Amino acid sequence: MNESRKVRVAALADCHYTKTSAGQLKDVFVRASETADVLALCGDMTDYGLPEEAAILAQDIKTYLRIPCVAVVGNHDFESGKIEEVQSILAETGIHLLDGEAIEILGAGFAGVCGFGGGFDRQMLNPWGEPLIKAFVQEAVDHSLRLEMALNRLTVERRAVLLHYAPIKETVQGENPEIFPFLGSSRLENPINQFKVSVVFHGHAHNGAPTGQTSAQIPVFNVALPVIARQNAHGLPLFIYQL
Repeated sequence: MNESRKVRVAALADCHYTKTSAGQLKDVFVRASETADVLALCGDMTDYGLPEEAAILAQDIKTYLRIPCVAVVGNHDFESGKIEEVQSILAETGIHLLDGEAIEILGAGFAGVCGFGGGFDRQMLNPWGEPLIKAFVQEAVDHSLRLEMALNRLTVERRAVLLHYAPIKETVQGENPEIFPFLGSSRLENPINQFKVSVVFHGHAHNGAPTGQTSAQIPVFNVALPVIARQNAHGLPLFIYQL
C-alpha cells in the first residue's frame, strides 16, 4: 500500500434522515463517489433515531454511494432508544461504524466516537457534587478514553478522527454561548493532541464555525450539513479534505 498517496475524504454530519427523506442526498453521495476515496459521516444520520429512518438512509447509501464509508452516531440517533437497531441497519450497508474502534483504509487511519458534552477549557464541567453531575462528566471521560484506545490501535501516520460533538470551542462559535457545554468537551481534545492526528471532523453545532484548530494546531472541521450548506451556497453540501 502506498501510504504517500493522498486520500480524499468527503465529510458530512447531521443528515437527519426522516421517513420521507428517500433520495435526499442522492447528488451528495454520487458526487462523493466521484471526487473522494472515503465518506465520513459524523453523526445524527437519523432525525429521531428510528429504524425506519435508518432504513431509508441505508437504501440511499447502497444505491448511490460507491466508496467506503466510516461513521459515528450522534445524539439524535439515540433519541428513540433503538440505537442498536439503527446501527445494525446501517452496518448492513458496509458502513464502518466507529465507537472506540479504528480502521485503516488506503493507508489512512480513521478513529471515532460520538463524544459528549461538558464544556470547554476553564469552563469545563468537573466531577463535583451530585452523582448525576459526576455521571455526566464520566460519560465525557469515557468517550475520550475510547478515542484514545482507538487511536492507539492505528499503525499509520495519517490519522483522521470522527466525532459528533466538538473537541474545541472555536468551531461552536456562532451558537448561543449558554448551550456550549452541550455541544462538546475539551476532554476530547486530549487524545487528539497526544496522538498528533492529522485532522478532526465533527458536527452537532449547526450554527457553529466551519474551521478551528486544537491547542496543538491540529485542524478541526465542523462539517454539520447546515454549516457546509452555508459555505457552499451554490453547490452541494459536501466538504472534501485531502489526507
